[in-house]
Amino acid sequence: MRSTLAILVAVGFAATLEAANAATTQISSPNGSLTLTLSDEGDAPNYHITLNGAPVIEASKLGLVTLERGELGAHYKLSAHTRSSQNTRWEQPWGERRWVADHHNELLATFAHVNGGKFNLRIRAFDDGIGFRYEVPAQEKSTRTNITDELTEFALANAANTRALWIPGRGWNRYEYPYRNTPLADMGLAHTPATFKNGNGVHISIHEAALVDYAAMVLDQRRPGILKANLTPWSDGIKVKTGASFVTPWRTLQISESATGLLNSDLILNLNEPNALGDVSWVKPGKYVGIWWGMHLGVNTWGSGPKHGATTKNTTAMMDFAAEHGFDGVLVEGWNEGWDGDWFNNGDLFSFTKTYADFDLAAVTAHAKAKGVRLIGHHETSGNVTNYRNQMAGALDLYAKVGVTQIKTGYVADGGNIKRIDERGLVRKEWHDGQFMVNEYLHNIRAAAQRKISINTHEPIKDTGLRRTYPNWISREGARGQEFNAWGSPPNAPDHTVNLAFTRMLAGPMDFTPGIFNLAWDGLDAENRVQTTLAKQLALYVVLYSPIQMAADLPENYLARPKAFQFIKDVVTDWEQSHAIAGELGDYAAFARKDRHSSTWFIGAITDEQARTVTLPLHYLKPNTNYRAEIYRDGEQAHWKTAPYDLLIETRRVTHADQLTYPLAASGGLAVRLVEENQ
Repeated sequence: MRSTLAILVAVGFAATLEAANAATTQISSPNGSLTLTLSDEGDAPNYHITLNGAPVIEASKLGLVTLERGELGAHYKLSAHTRSSQNTRWEQPWGERRWVADHHNELLATFAHVNGGKFNLRIRAFDDGIGFRYEVPAQEKSTRTNITDELTEFALANAANTRALWIPGRGWNRYEYPYRNTPLADMGLAHTPATFKNGNGVHISIHEAALVDYAAMVLDQRRPGILKANLTPWSDGIKVKTGASFVTPWRTLQISESATGLLNSDLILNLNEPNALGDVSWVKPGKYVGIWWGMHLGVNTWGSGPKHGATTKNTTAMMDFAAEHGFDGVLVEGWNEGWDGDWFNNGDLFSFTKTYADFDLAAVTAHAKAKGVRLIGHHETSGNVTNYRNQMAGALDLYAKVGVTQIKTGYVADGGNIKRIDERGLVRKEWHDGQFMVNEYLHNIRAAAQRKISINTHEPIKDTGLRRTYPNWISREGARGQEFNAWGSPPNAPDHTVNLAFTRMLAGPMDFTPGIFNLAWDGLDAENRVQTTLAKQLALYVVLYSPIQMAADLPENYLARPKAFQFIKDVVTDWEQSHAIAGELGDYAAFARKDRHSSTWFIGAITDEQARTVTLPLHYLKPNTNYRAEIYRDGEQAHWKTAPYDLLIETRRVTHADQLTYPLAASGGLAVRLVEENQ
């Protein structure tokens, strides 16, 4: 008994001594609400985070594992640190707000091993969250680094009472899943951004910023409440192949006591590098129509033949419609050879410079110029990226020659079915979000920038804020878009776009393609239809931010509802200010945005399958000024399933002291244009 007691006392003393010898340091946000504590307690780097003194992230591991150096973590001690602060603002050339405030405190901590190895952890604490990244210097006799694992953890406090909003990570269909709103315990491997609300009402979204030359991170819940960074591997199993020295992307935690606090966060943008392209006045936000929705409905085909959509005749007619109604561009898909045959599975068929016989590129672009609109190009790779890379320079040169300044790219391929040809001529399959494709997407952006062309990437790598560094990356998809309503099984549910606001949209702009007016082309009882009201389709132009927005429906459906179409014609896409003014996670969301080029404001509010009444403040309007509120709202009988077209349009006078209180129907919405009146 004495022997056992002596051993227990000795172990307890050793543990106490270890804790006493542990090095610890802290960094807090400028307002002091968020604090990250960094430590080497337990003989390994770890951190935890509190909000107003209450735990948000419990003690969580840090570190990396490499083939060349082993684990950068265990037995590394906190050996030094420096501090700095920044309080500036910077201007976006386009965006949801013109000016972005960058106010943060920074801690640069060094962890060192007794054998001489070391790595740095750079931490930035903002009032809206925290970001940290690894910065690894070169070591002796090391020229390359192969990362086999990242040890970073996010141990969510109060996990038993936490709900998660997430989509499956590394699946067959990229990021194109319905979002799941589940207890945290039911969350599997998950893509980021993943968003959480704990039992104390704290909202947390975990993501990453500045993903360059590295593998994308998904979250792996290996133990309840403990989410581990899981890096998307190469086809040979290595996670990241890099140099002797390297810097990882930022691991980000947006943290707020309110749901709207997440929606108003600029953390992701602030953790990216400034504009690397110089003068980008050639990047033009705007609205477009296109030859697109008809293919999803089966009215047209992408390939040639009697139903071919991308003909000279159809394109010039669409350009006439765009010019008449004030749209900037016309997207044309299916103009190039390669769509005939099994294009979905054989992207080697595509030529990016040869047109079908019924599409005259020179005539179309000349017509566009005469009408004052632009042709928006399209490059579908079907995931055969080597074929695209081999033709990319010529394809971009062709577009630059004929005056095309925006391109929608596509990488349709199931899951890990991206096809590349390696240096030995062997076919390899890579994940959409592995390091190879991270670099491939960015190569396309840089090559396009050299020709003053903007890129809208579909089937993309997830957005991590690189639009700040490369403003020609004007938008991207990266979630279940409108097209799933035409043929998806199931189509997007009533809560889908609300969920997008609190997840995908935290990363950056999305080309969702809203504005469908024929909501049930096969009848209200058909499985494939749009599960929203007409008012909600209008509100999406404000809620789901993108500097380019499509009026996605067929022209005849807009002409049949000209009064509702007026809102799409009026709404802008480039903003001076944006504010999330109401919302709850997964339930509803409302935004107010001010036009960058006028005094006009727009409001959009959307709800899930639950009807509800919202009260929206107007305190952001100019004081002592009258505004004409043009209101597009759900009618008394509106319901997405039974009466989706019940729309009321009315006008009233308001000031900044007023509030707007209106009912939203089931899967309904509210869209408002606020025009300053002359005094």
